Amino acid sequence: MTDQQGDPRHLDTLDRDLARFSNLETATGYLARPMVGPGISLVFVALAGIAALLFFGQANNTFIVVVAACLGAYMALNIGANDVANNMGPAVGANALTMGGAIAIAVVFESAGALIAGGDVVSTIAKGIIDPESMRTASVFIWAMMAALLSAALWVNLATWVGAPVSTTHSVVGGVMGAGIAAAGFAAVNWSTMSAIAASWVISPVLGGLIAAGFLWLIKSRIIYREDKIAAARTWVPILVGIMAGAFASYLALKGLKKIIKIDLPTALMIGAAIGAIVWLVMIPAIAKQSKGLENRNKSLKVLFGIPLVVSAALLSFAHGANDVANAVGPLAAIVQASQSGSFTDAVSIPFWVMVIGAFGISFGLFLFGPKLIRMVGGQITKLNPMRAYCVALSAAITVIVASWLGLPVSSTHIAVGGVFGVGFFREWDAERRIRNARLQMPNRISYAPEERRRRKLVRRSHFMTIIAAWVITVPAAATLSALIFFLITGVMG
Repeated sequence: MTDQQGDPRHLDTLDRDLARFSNLETATGYLARPMVGPGISLVFVALAGIAALLFFGQANNTFIVVVAACLGAYMALNIGANDVANNMGPAVGANALTMGGAIAIAVVFESAGALIAGGDVVSTIAKGIIDPESMRTASVFIWAMMAALLSAALWVNLATWVGAPVSTTHSVVGGVMGAGIAAAGFAAVNWSTMSAIAASWVISPVLGGLIAAGFLWLIKSRIIYREDKIAAARTWVPILVGIMAGAFASYLALKGLKKIIKIDLPTALMIGAAIGAIVWLVMIPAIAKQSKGLENRNKSLKVLFGIPLVVSAALLSFAHGANDVANAVGPLAAIVQASQSGSFTDAVSIPFWVMVIGAFGISFGLFLFGPKLIRMVGGQITKLNPMRAYCVALSAAITVIVASWLGLPVSSTHIAVGGVFGVGFFREWDAERRIRNARLQMPNRISYAPEERRRRKLVRRSHFMTIIAAWVITVPAAATLSALIFFLITGVMG
């Protein structure tokens, strides 16, 4: 009788069985992977509730604060998943950073910004969106803040799921407005503030796009289209890096260091000008040394912009952590204060343990869910290289400074994504201009049919329309959701 163990056909069958087991393990891992993020998120939310229980003590409203801490943690996770992509997306899309490197830098600098310079004082009820006097009791105020926090978090979560970068600031504003209207009527809303916020929907992305396009035009005309690109780069790259250093110094002095020292706009601009001049002088020999031996082609230029782009992404993350952490923990801090003292008309100070929830929540959200939006902003709207991504980062800092000078509330999301659109639309315009010039010089040259030219558009119109639609409906959607949640809470609580 033949021994089956020595039969080659038996070995083939065994190999196939082992392959099936291997495929089963791979499939199981693939199915389990999507559950890792939500699982870790639930653990973090639970830990935030436990932290609130430990720090708040055994007061009468402890349960309310624990629930609010969980909601604040949930909102912070969503900010990390959606908002941080605006800072890191361009650098990743330009291949100046890997996804892992971008996440590591963002986690460190977002947390540092939140903990070192984050939200020292948040004015009552989300920056004057509604009149605090319109709230009848502390309980009504607390339910309104809870509804605002939950609605904003749900809306940002939905936007992240569909792949639309939205403003977490506008989400919170909409949530507060909706809860305020539900609690005290339309008269409670500060409509002049809401009008300024509505104006920023248009002004932020347009201004960001124009500034980014302007710098890309400068780089193309003064460096890329020159015969000796390397010589032109030795002159202009130090100037551009100096402008970036000055812009970020002013930006951080104005927006990121409020907890440490108060600096007005003229002083911030003077600080920026001084630091920009110093960096420009330092970069002249540095760029001359770095450019030695480089070939006279566009690919060589990318090397000169790589490090400044990484630095700009890190600085943007620090400033974002300092400013936008209040979107997660501002309402939570207001609930804590109202629960402790019963006061809800004074300025709200944010306790350190609340700031820690916000900082770590943003970091966890970025790590677990951020790559999807990073890829969207960095590569799916338009193709970015280090020069184009550098223009986006530079426009973000300058636009915030200009908006502060004009007294306009702006969204970092709208500015950064507007910068990406600005770069993409400028590339389309520049490509069309060069085609027209080439056709004038060579009339017999074969040109693309209109359908082919439409297909070759450098900005994906589907993403453009999705993002614009999400921006437009963010405030009304968050407001409607918040009003419904407020009515639900008050109905349950009686």
